Amino acid sequence: MPDAPSRPSAEDELDILRRWAAGPGPRALRASIVLQAALGRHNSEIARRLGVSRQTVATWRQRYAAQGTAGLAGRPQSGRPGVVDEGDVVTETLLAPPDRRSSRSVGRRLGCSHTAVAAARRRWNLGQADRGPLPPLTPALADGEVWVVGVHHGTGPTLVLLALRPHAFGQPAGPAVRPPTDALAAVAAAFTHALDSHEPAPAGPTGPAPRPPGRPAAEPNQAVSVFLAAARRAHPRAALHLVLLHGPAATGLDELCRRARVTLHQPPERTGPVSFLRAVLALDASRHPSSSARVLLDLAADLDGPAPVRWIREPLPAAPGESPPGGAGPLRAAAPAGSGGANQIDLGSFNECVVIETVRLAGSITRGEIADRTRLTQQSVSRIARSLLDRGLLVEERRQHSTVGKPRGLVRLRDDAAHALGIHIDPEVLTAVLVDLSGRIVARRVEKITPEPRPGAVVAQIAALGEAVLANTGQAVRENSFLGLGVVVPGPVDTVSGTVLDPPLMGVLKDVPLRSLLEQRFSCPILVEKDSTAAAVGERWIGRESRARDFVYLYLGTGVGAGLILNGDIYRGLTANAGEFGQLCAVTLGRVEASGRPEVLPECNPARHVLTRADGHRTGAAAQVPKDPPTVREAARAIGRGALALIDLLDVGLVVVGGPFCTGPAADIYLTEIERAVNDFPTARRLRRVHVERSVSIHEAAAVGAASTLFHAAFTPRLRRHP
Repeated sequence: MPDAPSRPSAEDELDILRRWAAGPGPRALRASIVLQAALGRHNSEIARRLGVSRQTVATWRQRYAAQGTAGLAGRPQSGRPGVVDEGDVVTETLLAPPDRRSSRSVGRRLGCSHTAVAAARRRWNLGQADRGPLPPLTPALADGEVWVVGVHHGTGPTLVLLALRPHAFGQPAGPAVRPPTDALAAVAAAFTHALDSHEPAPAGPTGPAPRPPGRPAAEPNQAVSVFLAAARRAHPRAALHLVLLHGPAATGLDELCRRARVTLHQPPERTGPVSFLRAVLALDASRHPSSSARVLLDLAADLDGPAPVRWIREPLPAAPGESPPGGAGPLRAAAPAGSGGANQIDLGSFNECVVIETVRLAGSITRGEIADRTRLTQQSVSRIARSLLDRGLLVEERRQHSTVGKPRGLVRLRDDAAHALGIHIDPEVLTAVLVDLSGRIVARRVEKITPEPRPGAVVAQIAALGEAVLANTGQAVRENSFLGLGVVVPGPVDTVSGTVLDPPLMGVLKDVPLRSLLEQRFSCPILVEKDSTAAAVGERWIGRESRARDFVYLYLGTGVGAGLILNGDIYRGLTANAGEFGQLCAVTLGRVEASGRPEVLPECNPARHVLTRADGHRTGAAAQVPKDPPTVREAARAIGRGALALIDLLDVGLVVVGGPFCTGPAADIYLTEIERAVNDFPTARRLRRVHVERSVSIHEAAAVGAASTLFHAAFTPRLRRHP
């Protein structure tokens, strides 16, 4: 048996270790650890001196003790690539559920080391508490929120245009939603095909290669100049950053960028063109709900079309602190961005929302009763109550005398601690109300909608109406307790981007980006919601304990819609368009068109069917409708059949009926017929009695609900926040 190789002498090993410690590479740290140990120092002291963990010190001391200097060599590589496409890391992180976003989890899915994943995430600032994520471009970007606002491809270089703006309310926010996977995949597939089909011509030794037959005749620099000019017109105030993603730079690109006030950047070295576009789009969509699936699919459609591609995004919402063009309106002058009530209130925890909800439902309640109802400890309730009292959300009433212990102090919500503006857009009228935290209407204004068939005229009237209501309120309200603006319209609505899609009887607002347009007039948070959904939220908020359980809200307005309150929260569905009640009625009644599509029932359009008096005589409006129209009772029976289907599907015990057409004698007919349907015919009728009640808010249910959506978003305890 051959002899084992002899180990160098102690002095020789020390010389080797000293040389390693003075040199470069990872062995320098390992040798320093051994040299420090030779001086008799403990692991904790060595770790403190060298700035490493005690586990690292112990590991390399043990290896040296077992194998000498040979043990200080690095471990053999695992075979996984140490370098990874950083765009894939970013996209995979943002698309994954929160519990699968760790570096190890992402590394396993991408087949690379977790250290490479962690390094990529650091370079993109993912997960940084004090800064938002940013692509590592050259030159580097300043801190801010990134929006993808343009793509140029097919004539000259492939370019991606980014807009950089200050973080909302002066602080970065964590990712709000997971980006839409299908839409991102469509963009990636279309962009990959576009790059393969229209590869930019490489530059020859004396200039660009000749243009192949069939290519557009426009010069690259001219096409890029037109693209940048159009982007600057669409986004006049944003800081624009152009990324040269693919192909050679156009002639004089630096000069073109200087003229358009655009900064030119090189993409990260470790990111491919397709993965970079996917990454910045995923980052955009996760940080800004306005980057909805619709915007991404529009980009995918443009990329999938014929070259050249010049996609420019619609105008962005007004930036915090930015004065929109057109002069300062009442709201802008009184409530500058950054002073909104939602940011000032700044609820610190889920438990605070639980306490607020408990106080809201009870009206007035003691701290001990709060602890009993919430199962929180007395100490937690006292601490939260003190904080809410100091911030002005709660107020303490006179103490109740108790036979045992200290007198009990009652707390309640301070009604004027928060206000919100709600605007209801109806085909006939506009209604604006300012509502306080109790649901009380502080100011109200109603106008006939303008007959002008231009979206701009309607939006201008909406904004002017809201500003007029706010102008009549106190400045203290606008500066200290104003949460924002809620706008409701008949569905369907893209609530993520705030776009009205195709409202019935309101073709003037079809595909109008309502929130973006209003954000040019109002420097405050703006929510856009369906009328039936908002009415249900308002009912829950104002109804307090009487609406503290699951219920279905039937909104009789422009058509009949349903709002669903389930498990203490509004159920919106995948696209926030749940509650399209008319089709459910048609399916239940078996009434379909020749094509097989459910019929649009006249019974589900209270604005057009005949209202009858309690004695059966027709009103004056009846003379203007066709012969033998459906009566109120017939309409109520049809709606009752739809309500029956909802009760069987959801198994809830309360139906609330409201809206502008649930008034007068007709209201009693609706309530009677719906109550009969949901109690006489359900499958589980022997197990429950379904209550059918009139809404607590009659005339301005949708407008009050629009304002209540702001209260609901700020104060309702929810483990899963909606975008």
